[in-house]
Amino acid sequence: MFVLAAVGSAVGLGNIWRFPYITGENGGGAFVVVYLVCIAAVGIPVMMAEVLLGRQGRQSPINTMRSLARRSKASQGWSLIGWMGALGGFLILSYYSVVAGWALYYVYLMAGGTFVGADGAAAGAAFDAFLANPGLLVGFHTLFMAITIFIVGAGVVSGLERAIRWFMPLLFVLLGVLLLYGATSGGFAEGFSFMFSWNWEQLTAEGVLEALGHAFFTLSVGMGAIMAYGSYMPSNTSIPSAVLMIGVLDTVVAIAAGLAIFAIVFANGLEPGEGPGLLFVTVPIAFGNMALGVLFGTLFFVLVTFAAVTSAISIVEPAMAFAVERFNAKRWHVAFLLGIVCWILGLGTVFSFNAWADLHIVGEMTFFDFFDFVTQKVMLPLGGLLIAVFTAWVLPKKIVQAQLKLPGGRPVEVLWEVLIRVVAPLGVLAVFGYTLYHFFFG
Repeated sequence: MFVLAAVGSAVGLGNIWRFPYITGENGGGAFVVVYLVCIAAVGIPVMMAEVLLGRQGRQSPINTMRSLARRSKASQGWSLIGWMGALGGFLILSYYSVVAGWALYYVYLMAGGTFVGADGAAAGAAFDAFLANPGLLVGFHTLFMAITIFIVGAGVVSGLERAIRWFMPLLFVLLGVLLLYGATSGGFAEGFSFMFSWNWEQLTAEGVLEALGHAFFTLSVGMGAIMAYGSYMPSNTSIPSAVLMIGVLDTVVAIAAGLAIFAIVFANGLEPGEGPGLLFVTVPIAFGNMALGVLFGTLFFVLVTFAAVTSAISIVEPAMAFAVERFNAKRWHVAFLLGIVCWILGLGTVFSFNAWADLHIVGEMTFFDFFDFVTQKVMLPLGGLLIAVFTAWVLPKKIVQAQLKLPGGRPVEVLWEVLIRVVAPLGVLAVFGYTLYHFFFG
């Protein structure tokens, strides 16, 4: 159940919504290669470190870092990892809820047959009209936030554990249906070529930054969510095996979603770099033009919504766990308060697509762009960097060895140490440094 819950955390809008459109914006195949390298060399090692810390601490991320810093005779400043993760997750949930609300709205549209026989122009017009309607956006943002807070307030285990046994496998099945449809749509070969052709000249430094940031986002690394789940992980479960399984499943879903969506994109003459609306234009076309499309399309967006809910639960859990521990408060009270604040912040994202589209917080960034930049490209990589450094250089080695129990003997231990001590920190530092330089000096 730990693996299923962590997969539920990792597999969400990041795979089905975000990965295909940022791949399209960054040239396709070369971006995919860099993304896979980031997952293998940085994302998975740091995720292992975060699970390790959570299982060793057995508390909320903030209190876990305080406890482990004290045990390591290190500065209490390391608790910043927990604080930053809780804040980052909080900010992410504020706009994640808005985008997940789009999926909820599309459940309604698909069930009503809106996209039966629709072409690219009709699907694009429907999505543009939706974004231009702040009332609808607020309504579905509110509904998604209410669902999330209800589950979080009731307790993660009882509600989530029962549902995830059914809904995550069904999500995989329906994604497979979409992939099969893409394979017969006439655009699969072109979509495959786009995703796996190594056009390095199309990849920019910003694309590399995007790949690393997305590796952290999709694995839920750096925001304390995996540390919080790690605190519930049984002692006899292998961390390397569990994390590798999570990373593989997460990547398979992202690649499958990308292949399916790009096949439909090219078959219908659409633009692969369409942006955040890619999922909400191409998938409705697919289901609107296939047998039983209304049924399968409705189920698909129901399950995308559920995948978003499982991720949202993990995002808010670090802040929830700390508040319950610190103030001995009831989960319902904390959940309601967190939900209200997140909902209010989410209004900024809602209006970024309509009334505040011309309001720029910094440079050309809208409210949504700014929150996305700060969390994806600053807070999550920085959190991952600190987790890697603390685990590799501060935490006593005997604790690391006892928790990881790496198979394969000394060669695997050396590989782990090189990745967590050198490769992951330097990789994040290089990209993080470029981010700050680009932000301040253009």
